[in-house]
Amino acid sequence: MSAAPQFPPLLSGRMTAGADPFAAACRAAAEGCDAGLILYDPGPEVLRAAIVLAPEVPLCRAMAMLPLAQVGLQNALGALGPAELPVQMEWDGTLRVNGGHCGGFSACASDADPAAVPDWLVIGFSLRFVPESDEAGADPDRTALYSEGCGDLFPQDLLESWARHTLAWLHRWEAEGTAPLHREWSGLLTGTDGPVAFGGTTGAYLGIDEDLGLLLKTENGTRLIPLTAQLTETPA
Repeated sequence: MSAAPQFPPLLSGRMTAGADPFAAACRAAAEGCDAGLILYDPGPEVLRAAIVLAPEVPLCRAMAMLPLAQVGLQNALGALGPAELPVQMEWDGTLRVNGGHCGGFSACASDADPAAVPDWLVIGFSLRFVPESDEAGADPDRTALYSEGCGDLFPQDLLESWARHTLAWLHRWEAEGTAPLHREWSGLLTGTDGPVAFGGTTGAYLGIDEDLGLLLKTENGTRLIPLTAQLTETPA
């Protein structure tokens, strides 16, 4: 597919030609690019993309864009992939398809202060289409879309669908708040049956709070891990 991806109004795209879209999006954001820019690398084996956002709310609330983008991708796979394709998320951003690790999400902001309104927020993801190994079952915990019945799915089509679904969820979040997103995302979460570990804290999963933070029951009581704990350093 040689034509450039078609994005909905308010969004624009730029291909990175093999470079890391997440790092490129962070650089573009720091240089003052317009919000809604999607950097992407629709490689034949792995689709990588990142979107630049300009929040108007404190970071603690703006981080809802991370699970929002995850729901957008799940919706896109649901629309284009095989019926009943099980797509789930772990709270830390790991994406699983039919139980196997298939990709993940990351986030970076201009300011890590939860109470501050950041100049920009970048959400990125990677999604594997082709298995890492030619040997079937080489790593039973990992999979790829083409191993899960998605052989007719093109990375560019999924990228376009993700952009549309993510924008639709963004409009809904602006109009209705976090509650609909909370319901949708909590239904996608997996890896919560046993001990859950993040950032040196391990406990039993209790749920997610109104800001989509992780609630764990630990030996020292209930612990809340906010979504801002998932922020990464600005890529070099």
